[in-house]
Amino acid sequence: MPDRPSVADPVADRATAGFVARYAATPDGRWAAPGRVNLIGEHTDYNDGFVLPFALPQHTVVAASRVDRPHWTIWSEHTDAVVTFDEAGLAPGAVTGWAAYVAGVVWALREAGHDVPGARLAIASDVPLGAGLSSSAALESAVLTALADLGGLDLPVDDRPRLAQRAENEYVGAPTGIMDQSASIRCRPGHALFLDCRSLDVEQIPFDLAAEGLAVVVIDTRAEHRHVDGEYAARRKSCESAAGALGVAALRDISPEGLDAALDRLPDEVTRRRVRHVVTENQRVLDTVELLRSGRIREIGPLLTASHASMRDDFEITVAEVDTAVEAALTAGAYGARMTGGGFGGCVLALADAGFADAVAAAVTRAYGERGFTRPRSFTVLPAAGANRLS
Repeated sequence: MPDRPSVADPVADRATAGFVARYAATPDGRWAAPGRVNLIGEHTDYNDGFVLPFALPQHTVVAASRVDRPHWTIWSEHTDAVVTFDEAGLAPGAVTGWAAYVAGVVWALREAGHDVPGARLAIASDVPLGAGLSSSAALESAVLTALADLGGLDLPVDDRPRLAQRAENEYVGAPTGIMDQSASIRCRPGHALFLDCRSLDVEQIPFDLAAEGLAVVVIDTRAEHRHVDGEYAARRKSCESAAGALGVAALRDISPEGLDAALDRLPDEVTRRRVRHVVTENQRVLDTVELLRSGRIREIGPLLTASHASMRDDFEITVAEVDTAVEAALTAGAYGARMTGGGFGGCVLALADAGFADAVAAAVTRAYGERGFTRPRSFTVLPAAGANRLS
């Protein structure tokens, strides 16, 4: 992986300080992987559809050194805890909590036939936890990148997202699609990652907000996630059942032109709404990509807002805090706004002129105060780099 240019990085400095404090040594290197925000394309990934994420400036950093035996020691800044395991204690379920994401990467690499080096690791991060910005994928991707470099593993970048996803699916037990890991590993600065979740083909789509005087405001709604695991699984099951009833491999195979006919064949209104969201959301991703290819960034705003309406009304995964943030951002002059992530809490993104980003954030804060919600956290982002070695 190419090194990132040397710049001040407080997260990397904290990871290094943690490594030195815990291990009384200097790390062999530092590796970073970002969180992500999904510009558009929600709940399309596990339907073999299309997504368009970009990497956040916020990232997870792993400071690490190789050791000469198959033994792994991990310190986390977040918990100030140290977890150790060896090859005999790598079976799924043997390591739990935050450390399972690290153990899962080691396990997935070994299952794929790689000679994974033992290591000492120290982890620091500024990716918000529990906000739907893929803090788990950032951790997996940073650890995977570090171990691949430390071990000199023959591991092409294109193959890495699948291994990181396997760690989360099969080791941790979270039924995520491949979007999060793909974004954390494969994104480039100034671009969004157009990912076909069936073929895994990617295209780097120009998304140079700064050049157009634009910014994306990310609003952590602070809404407590409500039944997210069970509801996520229920949405996924509904989509898979609908695909079976329609005789297709996945809902990606239903075209907008064939949607009405497909809906007429489904047994109930709830299933029809779920299918309508996925089919129309896939088309919104394709329409967004076409606009971005031609440099018409502002024109994607209505597509972002339509995506939110579909998540609210057809997929039914928004909550009051999320809807309030979207409405307030639009009223304040955002070109478009939508929830991003799996739903039932998490973050909203709003596309706005850079000079109005603070006004958009302030409008959301005022609306929250009027509704008695917990004060949100907001920050402005530009598309950043995927996983790489810092030093």
